[in-house]
Amino acid sequence: MQPMAGTIQNYVWGSTTAIAEILGHEQTGEPQAEYWLGAHRSAPSVVAGQRLDTLVAEHPEVVGQASVERFGPVLPYLLKILAANQPLSLQAHPSREQAETGFARENAAGVELTDPTRTYKDDWPKPELMLALTPFDALCGFREPLRTAELFEQLGIAQLDQMVAPLRLRRGAAGLAEVFLDALGRDEAHQGLVDETVARCLVHANEEGEFGDFCRTAVMLDEFYPGDSSILAALMMNRFTMQPGDGIYLPAGNMHAYLKGTGIEIMANSDNVLRGGLTTKHIDVDELVAVVDFDAAPVELVHGVQEAPGLLHYPTPAPEFSLWLVEPSDGVEVELPATAAGRVLLVVDGEVRDAAGTRLGKGESAFITAGEAVTLSGSGTCFLAAPGL
Repeated sequence: MQPMAGTIQNYVWGSTTAIAEILGHEQTGEPQAEYWLGAHRSAPSVVAGQRLDTLVAEHPEVVGQASVERFGPVLPYLLKILAANQPLSLQAHPSREQAETGFARENAAGVELTDPTRTYKDDWPKPELMLALTPFDALCGFREPLRTAELFEQLGIAQLDQMVAPLRLRRGAAGLAEVFLDALGRDEAHQGLVDETVARCLVHANEEGEFGDFCRTAVMLDEFYPGDSSILAALMMNRFTMQPGDGIYLPAGNMHAYLKGTGIEIMANSDNVLRGGLTTKHIDVDELVAVVDFDAAPVELVHGVQEAPGLLHYPTPAPEFSLWLVEPSDGVEVELPATAAGRVLLVVDGEVRDAAGTRLGKGESAFITAGEAVTLSGSGTCFLAAPGL
């Protein structure tokens, strides 16, 4: 178990307090959005003075034979602390086939990796699991189209009713796609419609139930993206709040946006993001249509499965990653799973130690090489990441 150091990412939507509190760092006043633990080439962690991506490339056995056979000499996952103090962009991520095809296409076209119009940064998919540490608000997937039409119609705006009519006439994924893409228009007529929608929503923002949530979402998004037409697109999505311990799995094609809260996020080791609104960055509409799943579905939370005392697993179908909550306590030692794989351990509370006497306190992390058996004692709350094979 070798201590490792991650990288803080300062994005404008981040919290000025949450990550600093978890890591035990002094607050800088800057918004700290994410803390990365992994071997992504843009911000690799450091283990024993060496970049983790270099360590894995030179000694692939540290991640385990099964992972190397499936993914090559790379760490296939990235573990993060994410702290959102304001809404992120609407976004979706590609499948592996879409990422490989899109990355090769843009390379062949000579599009630089730093080009702001570039869509694919690498040839990997980016399925994600977000696990809430605090109450966590998010948008995820699309609401049933007829119900969405009803919610818009409650605002009593004739032009808006006309815009969402395909939700009733075409129904299903086709209607959702048509209205969503229409809402991404940037003309003055749309901005006026957004302003009127938000004004009507402000009147109903204190109401209970789904319509109140619908209106509060519009008002909140307008605070950060005033007059942005993609607010109308966001109102087609499921709004929900996770409580600490709840998780949400986001497969390829799922449109989503985190709104506010702090959580642990694990994903495939990729930086591929297709933005669909609430952003000033490039939106590739054609690729968005090809990637996004416009089928309506309710939100399904992921809950931990008890594997042993002090060990909770959050199952997903992603082969790139797996995540456990590990909580040793007085009288309860926890043997870490996935011994045949390279793992990352992050402590978010208390202090833990292994049989060799290595201690990790709140905010500290370690890399555990494949083949190393570790049993944790002490009293603390940790997250363990490994390949999902």
